[in-house]
Amino acid sequence: MKQKLLILIPLLLLGFLPGAAHAAEPASILPGIDLGDGSTENVSNTVRILIMITVLSIAPAILILMTCFTRIIVVLGFVRNALGTQQMPPNQVLIALALFMTFFVMAPTFSEINQQAFQPFMDGKLSQEEAFDAAGKPLKEFMAKQTREKDLALFLDYAKMEKPKSVEDIPLKALVPAYAISELKTAFQMGFIIFIPFLVIDMIVSSVLMSMGMMMLPPVMISLPFKILLFILVDGWHLIVKSLLTSF
Repeated sequence: MKQKLLILIPLLLLGFLPGAAHAAEPASILPGIDLGDGSTENVSNTVRILIMITVLSIAPAILILMTCFTRIIVVLGFVRNALGTQQMPPNQVLIALALFMTFFVMAPTFSEINQQAFQPFMDGKLSQEEAFDAAGKPLKEFMAKQTREKDLALFLDYAKMEKPKSVEDIPLKALVPAYAISELKTAFQMGFIIFIPFLVIDMIVSSVLMSMGMMMLPPVMISLPFKILLFILVDGWHLIVKSLLTSF
């Protein structure tokens, strides 16, 4: 049931995207419930709303752990910390940028889910079970490409599962956490590389201030303009975004 709920998120998201045609009426998706008055439409709508609210409540967790959002937001956070600009850019800007980059990177996957699972399901060509299976294949392929075998083997061995023969055979309950820790490791590796040039600037500024006997002057106040200048000269945001996109 949990795996089906995970797959249901992209299907619901695709339902709100422009161009997603609804060929069937919503009442044909969930059966109505007859409470004795002969009318099932109102009850069916109520159940549909409750299910939608439940799914949307866990949508942020699904978006974070089953897409490229984790790597992007962690790397952007490292960039801000390396610059030492405190709250510049603000959290809202970083999260918004990470979201739009996530939709850009995941667009081919969502498009494949829309064509293979969502549209046939709305047209009545696929049952719920078949739609869940069809929607799970693109997500599994995307996550499996970014997941290290060592991380996946950790969860498979802990649960005493057999080694899957193909990507489709990998259970989501093992693939999702393995993908998450793989993304975190990759993001921290990129963050380490980002920190190095700014760390060199801090060390140089500190050494110069020490040699001048200005030990009471915070080195951050002097190094911050130089780090911002370096970031501007090398077109830092372009390089960071390009590195993130090519990493996928």
